[in-house]
Amino acid sequence: MHHLMKTAIAAPLRDSMQPRTERKHLRRQIRVSSGSAIVLGLLEGKLDAAPTTAYLMTFVNGKCAANCGFCPQARGSHGKADMLSRVSWPVFPIESVLNKLGEATEKNKIKRVCLQALNYPEVFADLQSLIRELKQWTSIPVSVSCQPMDIDNLRRLARTGADRIGIPLDAATEELFDKIKGRSTGGPYVWKKQFELLREAVAVFGEGKVSTHFIVGLGETEEEMIKVVQQCVDMGVLPALFAFTPIEGTALRNMPQPPVQAYRRMQIARSLIVSGLARAEKMRFDEKGRLADYGTGRQTLRRLIESGEPFRTSGCPNCNRPYYNEKPSGPIYNYPRKLEQEEIEEIRKQISPDGA
Repeated sequence: MHHLMKTAIAAPLRDSMQPRTERKHLRRQIRVSSGSAIVLGLLEGKLDAAPTTAYLMTFVNGKCAANCGFCPQARGSHGKADMLSRVSWPVFPIESVLNKLGEATEKNKIKRVCLQALNYPEVFADLQSLIRELKQWTSIPVSVSCQPMDIDNLRRLARTGADRIGIPLDAATEELFDKIKGRSTGGPYVWKKQFELLREAVAVFGEGKVSTHFIVGLGETEEEMIKVVQQCVDMGVLPALFAFTPIEGTALRNMPQPPVQAYRRMQIARSLIVSGLARAEKMRFDEKGRLADYGTGRQTLRRLIESGEPFRTSGCPNCNRPYYNEKPSGPIYNYPRKLEQEEIEEIRKQISPDGA
């Protein structure tokens, strides 16, 4: 995690930056990821890699209405209320955050805002209010990561000014989805409905403006993960990958992280599919569903690995999420910056000589 941490609440709002519209539904507090809080000047601390996106999360007393097995915000979790994955999200006054965000964007320290939303009854009213406010304070894009539940909520977010939306699938198969975050957990999410919402989101926001993400290591095979990544790309949805991270207090706290070698294969396959250099149906898998051939030429594969790009944090533009699913001491699953040559060499050792 980041080297932290001494709280330093922002200075009072400047009169010249006072919002101009009524602040209907705007809550007085909001959570900010610790790395973003340091960049904004809300916390003092040293960062090994600074986030280029400001990650904010809706604040509500209590837990999320959903019950995802990997999440410390889940209804049944005993995890800390200020955690999401490995990252702590302290609470700040909304006025302080908006003021500091305006200053940071003027200095080009922050290039995008990503609103993370828990699931609770008033969440979409809260998100609309936050988007309106952010649009008055800054000209940078605003993304929302949420579970929209129906098309009306998608339209509400787009109408209010959200530039793009992320709807997380997390699991690679319907069976795992149901077991980890669907009806079997007492959660509100349904696999087929999630895909319907992703298709609707593309219609509302446009191709290239809709994202999802998958957590590698929940029990899927490599073949299952690669096929669902291809399915999303074919829908016009950008898929990102995270490595499963066990968090104390969650239902999956005793599950191990995926082997880094397997994760590297998934990163390479995802990068090939997203860039149109290969397709899932051209790839070959062994009897256990492990990737055996990427379905592309060796030179293409070599150039891709040498670039280091597949191994960086994937997702929306300017998303680097430092140390979201790893400790700074490693192993690093998603690099938050351009890789050094020695890091690329280390990755080459983690995968077989032919990249398979």
